[in-house]
Amino acid sequence: MAATEMLQYLLSGITVGSIYGLVGIGFTGVYNVTGIVNFAQGDMAMFGSMLGIAMFEMGAPMPLAILIAVVTMGLLAGVMERWAIRPVGHDLVNAIIVTIGLGVIMQGVAVVLWGTDARALPAFSGEKPLHLWGATLAPQALWVIGTAALLVTVLTAFFKLSYLGRAFIACALNRFAANICGIDVRRMSTIAFVLSGSLGAIAGLMISPITFIQYDTGIPLSIKGFTACIIGGLGNPIGAMVGGILLGIIEALASGYLSSGFKNAIAFVLLLSVLLLRPAGLLGDVLSRTR
Repeated sequence: MAATEMLQYLLSGITVGSIYGLVGIGFTGVYNVTGIVNFAQGDMAMFGSMLGIAMFEMGAPMPLAILIAVVTMGLLAGVMERWAIRPVGHDLVNAIIVTIGLGVIMQGVAVVLWGTDARALPAFSGEKPLHLWGATLAPQALWVIGTAALLVTVLTAFFKLSYLGRAFIACALNRFAANICGIDVRRMSTIAFVLSGSLGAIAGLMISPITFIQYDTGIPLSIKGFTACIIGGLGNPIGAMVGGILLGIIEALASGYLSSGFKNAIAFVLLLSVLLLRPAGLLGDVLSRTR
């Protein structure tokens, strides 16, 4: 019984942690180019998910609804970068404040368009639970974990192997030097936000059948996603996913063996501990050598 209970907590933690990681990897594209922490990332996930749900409720097939939401959210994020982030210039503090403001605006628009009720897509593969050695796992959890693993693999290869990915990292290391070398820094910034918006929509849509989405869902998603990035090493998709899964497992164990009241406090304790003891993240030194 104790082993089954432990396995259940671990499976729940991995599922929830993959959700945090999905949101966390959305931070990496923008940070790697601009050095900005996009605190609107969780609201991008919320807005993209609500848009996809609305398309589905209007009669669009689920794959088409998802595609429309992902593309639209990417384009919307690009518009935000062009007309809200870029005018701020190189002031990172003001740019971060602008992202917080953009998140608030998206929450307000979501309330106007879709109200305050929680919504969700149906599970992609049905709702019959899977049984693993006495523990249960929702089929949608496999979609979340699989999507997370796929995105981490693709983004890691993108940053390490592609010219565009290396250009992203060059912009983050030194925007002036990257510009001298012929890299269009402004274009890279726009592409980064488009990528971030699309990733946010994918995250929101994948988790929608598990966690009902409403206008204020983006706030905790941003906090947990940012914490995942800090734990693993800000700026790397592998670090974001590792940090997210670690955070999810610790939260699940704390909720199961101590009290569910500790769940939200765990994220802040881990965030402060890593910032104080290892600012580069638990995998920061390892990941930096792979760049």
